[in-house]
Amino acid sequence: MRLMFAVFNRIRKVSMAAIALGGAVLLAACNPQPLGTAGQLINTSRPVPVALLIPRGSATHGDNVLAQSLENSARLAIADLNGAKIDLRVYDTMGNPAQAASVATQAINDGARIILGPVYAEAANAVGIVAAKRNINVLAFSNNTSISGGNLFVLGTSFESNAQRLLAFAKQQGRNTIVMSSGNNAAGIAGRSAIQKAAASTGITVAQNISYELSQQGVINAVSPISTAVRSTGADAIVMTATSAGALPLLTQLLPEAGVKPETVQYIGLTRWDIPSQTLALPGLQGGWFAIPDPTISQQFRNRYQANYGTAPHPIGGLAYDGIAAIGALIATGNSDAVTATALTQSAGFTGSGGIFRLMPDGTNQRGLAVATIQDQKVVVIDAAPNTFGEAGL
Repeated sequence: MRLMFAVFNRIRKVSMAAIALGGAVLLAACNPQPLGTAGQLINTSRPVPVALLIPRGSATHGDNVLAQSLENSARLAIADLNGAKIDLRVYDTMGNPAQAASVATQAINDGARIILGPVYAEAANAVGIVAAKRNINVLAFSNNTSISGGNLFVLGTSFESNAQRLLAFAKQQGRNTIVMSSGNNAAGIAGRSAIQKAAASTGITVAQNISYELSQQGVINAVSPISTAVRSTGADAIVMTATSAGALPLLTQLLPEAGVKPETVQYIGLTRWDIPSQTLALPGLQGGWFAIPDPTISQQFRNRYQANYGTAPHPIGGLAYDGIAAIGALIATGNSDAVTATALTQSAGFTGSGGIFRLMPDGTNQRGLAVATIQDQKVVVIDAAPNTFGEAGL
């Protein structure tokens, strides 16, 4: 998988690894074509052919482990289906957009009525274009909403979902003015946009954004402007796009030293602050807020996966479970339009490996997330994940 986790303890160093949200790498991709397909009709009295595209065969470290976890999770979900029959057909993309497009064509020629995967944005974009020509919907494992739309839906937890959940909670807690801190890479820019949209919808004022270069010196240079912005605007929170693999350890070490104390200014993170677990020990993150999937449902999924396969699932392996759960729930209705865009975007949503989620008409998704904090180096939920849409600002 294209990500690296590293934790820095008072080391002024920033990893240049790819930035990931929940494990799904946010890559730049071609703009999607104006696709607007509805999807295939199916015969629900027979097993429905579903193609699963995974990065097996990739030369990228970790991709084969991810591929196996996705396949395992999909098969686990099939075993949980109540009455729905799925004919799962697995295709290896080798982590390559051209290969992904090629096997997607093969899958469609083999009879697939919907495609689940692939992982990376460029590959998903390529598959979406191929599939649109054949009126096939695609549920990709990416979290990059820039590729979504038409027949292409993204399953990964997005910056938009996290930002909306966190800022809605912040507003409820009386936080009205924020300073944003974002990297100047694609992920940082996307995160900044998500924060701005969420702030506008929740009535929170964005006092200032401080962008920084993803380097040791770039982060160090940003600390003073961030501190000045917080003091001069009276901001009561700072929202960061930084990850554990990147600027987060250094940033949260230096900001308190510069007078931005987490005891008085609320730290809010757009990414997971509990992965890897060593991140929980960072002093600057104690008391900070971040969003996580429903912890009870997530643990149940991990336990079942461990019992079946003897190992823990990959951090984003559960997305394949989610895709099959959604497809299976729709097939179980017996309706021939079960995998069309109209059915996939039903407002009630579905329950997956991390709680409730639903697909939106624009190809993005909403997830029922919990708000968590770190206390004594442990994750503590301070606002539970919703059980239905309509709660927690959804």
